[in-house]
Order: sequence, then structure tokens, then C-alpha cells
Amino acid sequence: MLLYITRRFGSLMLAVLVVTIVIFALMHSVPGGPFAYVNSKQPLPPFAYQNILHKYGLDKPVWQQYLLWIWAALHGDFGIPFESPTETVTGLIGRAWPITIRIGILTLIVAYTFGLFFGIVAAVKQNTWIDGATTFLATLGITLPNFVVGFILIEIFSVQLHWLPTGGCCEPRQYIMPVIAYALGPMALVARYVRTSMLEVMRTEYVTMARARGLPEWRVLRRYVLRTALIPLITILGPDLPNLLTGSIFIEETFAIPGLGSYFTTASLSRDYPMIMALVLMVAGLWGFLYLFSDIAYTILDPRVRLEGLSR
Repeated sequence: MLLYITRRFGSLMLAVLVVTIVIFALMHSVPGGPFAYVNSKQPLPPFAYQNILHKYGLDKPVWQQYLLWIWAALHGDFGIPFESPTETVTGLIGRAWPITIRIGILTLIVAYTFGLFFGIVAAVKQNTWIDGATTFLATLGITLPNFVVGFILIEIFSVQLHWLPTGGCCEPRQYIMPVIAYALGPMALVARYVRTSMLEVMRTEYVTMARARGLPEWRVLRRYVLRTALIPLITILGPDLPNLLTGSIFIEETFAIPGLGSYFTTASLSRDYPMIMALVLMVAGLWGFLYLFSDIAYTILDPRVRLEGLSR
């Protein structure tokens, strides 16, 4: 296992390095620059504009800018955001990320709790109206964009009923609508996945034998069906965690939440290079580490899976 983890960690570092190179090259391939728009609205003397570029190292060749950035990043210095020069990128992320994490954890709890419940009920009540209603709602939840759900919730609970605030953060009431809108998609996916997985396990021979032995249905479900059917959820949880822990651009913009998602939007629009690179590096690292963790957890929970097979 140690050899497998070492190889995967090495490939992860290489993948993250390639991602940073690609993103850095794409950012600088677009005509103009972070200060070109400001200079076009309020023209500066040429020497003043060059001094700004020199201050942030933007007058150097692109390859040299990248080497300087990667060297500083390896030492924990991600630079100064262009839009907020009185702060550091690390400090700004440290201030915004806890807000995103709180929403992400609440979304994870709501999505997986209700997704498991509805998926189990739909599988147990297969081909009944309960199964049909659950499948319809799950399909609707997957296809309906979360920002559309957010606008509907705002219209009903804020505009019409005046029960909840339209946005903001840090108060319990302000988390209700963003969490519901954010959790609907993952909840629907989990419900469909659990239903399908349970139905497959319920048709296996060892479940049929357990029923033939006269075991109660609840015991068959708990001991034989759920134990096996829920293991594949790790494959959903792996990609979901980075998305939930780094925020949704649409949800945070819809509800005016000052989290990482909204900062990624503003950084992209203003071409804030240090902020974009730090966020991309963080997301890429989280994706890689959580995929590695899900592979290892899969082998622990399911002895039939071997790391040698995964590494091929």
C-alpha cells in the first residue's frame, strides 16, 4: 500500500504542476492585462503604467513570471490580490474559506442524509407510487440548476412570505436557502445511486439465501443489502467533497455570500492572476487528495478490491 500511495502522490503532484502551467498560460494568452481596463478608463502616463506592471512583475516574460510564482508558492507565498492590495491572497482565502466550508458541510449532511433516506425508500418500495415520485423528484433535482432553485426559494420565502433574508451569511437563518438550493443536486444523485445499487444487491444469490433462511426483511436489508450497496457511494463522495468545500459560484453569487465561489468570479472577471492561481491550485490539490483517499477507503471497506488492480 505504501508503494501505491507513493506512486499516486507523485502522479498527483505532476498533475497539479501541469494544471498550474496550463492555467497560467491561458491567463496570459488573453489580450490585455489586469490593469488594461483601468488604464483605458483613466489613462495613466506611460511611466506610471509601467511602474504598476513592474511592481507586480507583469513586465517580465511569461515563463519567468511562472517560475517566480511557483517558487514563491512552494514557500507559502501566493502573492497580493490585485483587487485588494492591502491583503495577501492567503489572508483573503483564510477569511473567505470558513464561510464556504460551513455551507459545504451543512450541504453535505443534508444531501447525504435525505439522499440515503429517499434512495432506500425507493428501493424498498420498488414500482410503487413512492418509487415513481422519488425517481421523478431525483431527476428534477439533477436537471434543475441550483441557481434557479435559489431564485425560486428567494421569491417564495423572502419576497412573498418574508420568512428568510435574501442573502448574506454568518446567521443561521441565512444558511437555510443556500444549503437547500446547493444540496438538491447531490441529494438527487445520491438517491438515484442508492436506489440502483440496492436493487442490484437485492437480486444477488446471497440475499435470496438470507431470505430463504427466514431472516426478517429489516435484518436482511441492514446486514446484507445496505452494507454492500452503500460502499459505491465513496465514488460519489470523492468528487463531491472538493465541489462542496470550495463553494458554488452560482449559489454564492445568488445569495450574496462572501465565500470562495464569489471571489473566484470576481478574480476571473478582473483577471486577478494571484487569486486565480491560488484558487486553482487549491481546487486541483483537493480533487487529487480526495480521489486518492476514496481509492484507499474503497479498498478498506471492500476487501475484493486490491490496490494493485487500481494502480494499473
